[in-house]
Amino acid sequence: MPDPAARDAAEEASAFSHPAVPPDATAAYGDHPDQVVDLYAPRTGEGRAPLVVVLHGGAWRAPYDRLHISPFADFLARRGFAVASVEYRRGPGLPHQGGAAPVAGRWPETFDDVAAALDALPELAAAHLPQADPHRMVLTGHSAGGQLALWAAARHVLPAGSPWRLPAPPALRGVVALAPIGHFDRARELDVCGGAVTQLLGGEQAYEERAAATDPARLLPTGIATALVQGRADLTVPAEVADAFVEAAAKAGETVGLTLLEDVGHFPLIDPAADACAVVAEELAQLAF
Repeated sequence: MPDPAARDAAEEASAFSHPAVPPDATAAYGDHPDQVVDLYAPRTGEGRAPLVVVLHGGAWRAPYDRLHISPFADFLARRGFAVASVEYRRGPGLPHQGGAAPVAGRWPETFDDVAAALDALPELAAAHLPQADPHRMVLTGHSAGGQLALWAAARHVLPAGSPWRLPAPPALRGVVALAPIGHFDRARELDVCGGAVTQLLGGEQAYEERAAATDPARLLPTGIATALVQGRADLTVPAEVADAFVEAAAKAGETVGLTLLEDVGHFPLIDPAADACAVVAEELAQLAF
């Protein structure tokens, strides 16, 4: 039986071993340097292709940007998708008080950026990625980015008065969340990413109020086709978090697909060298094509 920690380390090393893949174009959706989208044209086929919007993970922390997920974006482009990889503002690089890791997230800028990027994408794609069909748009995100993808698909059910609320469901074919931090309470119980959820929302005092508008598990049902892909051997965002989200959806009267991959940890889901990455592409294709 392989050592779980050793396997996890090897999977992470593999996922981060690929060189960054430059996009075909980069477009700004705001004035801040992090308010940009990298656009990858489909490498196969002719005509317009479904648009996959990728939201990278990294616990909403500054050291992790979209570069680490660019090989995954390129992998999807080689599978025939048009791809938009969204950058967004994350926590500052300073360590969190009492801890070694940088602060997770910027309130409310992280959510401001994701909302603004999604709102701007149809126009940006038309100008910079004409091969993309925005009428066949699917969201995906890994880890913290999976939370953001689930949240972006639920903006039409945000509490009244929320600045991010949409008047109608977004024009999406669906969302495929990869090992998402999709249930905040369960993630906090398991101390996922060293208290990142609490930091994202600005601390304990603000948690309950802000979770009501940001926790995907509290924004159900959405009416948007939703699927999760999760490794059973994930040590970073354990499968219990995905289970809790699926259970919350069922209680809300909504069915969420859950693909559990045996002997797979956190990082193979975005590693083009891993079989799990092909499973992710197939999940996306089922919604997009």
